[in-house]
Amino acid sequence: MSHTFGARRGRTSRFLRSFEERLGVTVLLLALLFVSAQAVFAHEFRVGDIEIVHPWSRATPPGAKVAGGYFTVTNTGSSPDRLLSISSDVSDRTELHEMGVKDGVMTMRPVSGGLEIPAGGKVALAPGGYHLMFIGLKRQPKQGETFSAALTFEKAGAVTVEFAVEGMGEMGGMHDHAN
Repeated sequence: MSHTFGARRGRTSRFLRSFEERLGVTVLLLALLFVSAQAVFAHEFRVGDIEIVHPWSRATPPGAKVAGGYFTVTNTGSSPDRLLSISSDVSDRTELHEMGVKDGVMTMRPVSGGLEIPAGGKVALAPGGYHLMFIGLKRQPKQGETFSAALTFEKAGAVTVEFAVEGMGEMGGMHDHAN
């Protein structure tokens, strides 16, 4: 009996070691997959003290003439900067807009004079608030594609960013754009 028990214990130990090794490899592969997925969803661009995180847009239905653009912009500098202009080859023109509620009615209006990015602060361009409007689309942005846009800041200068096009109902990947 002790011989049989010892053989079982040996097989059990080998099985557990093999299981632990496979589990370790699986956890490592999942961690690598998670990190690479984050890299796909999170893309950052920098000019001077300005950092633009995860520019994105939604796919548009056939015939749509406008699309929205969203990202978070952080100013790591000690003085405010201002987003002055946006241009893109995906549309005839691009405008900065703000949505809000006035007297119970949702409104959307262009922002004149640019958007201030406070020193040491951040501003989210997100659905329901500040956002870009790509007006007069020259082509329909499709899910999985990217398109470029040039952002010009008063102090930091110009930077070209790539907007990731997400599904029509998406809210910007796995990121909290309000922070």
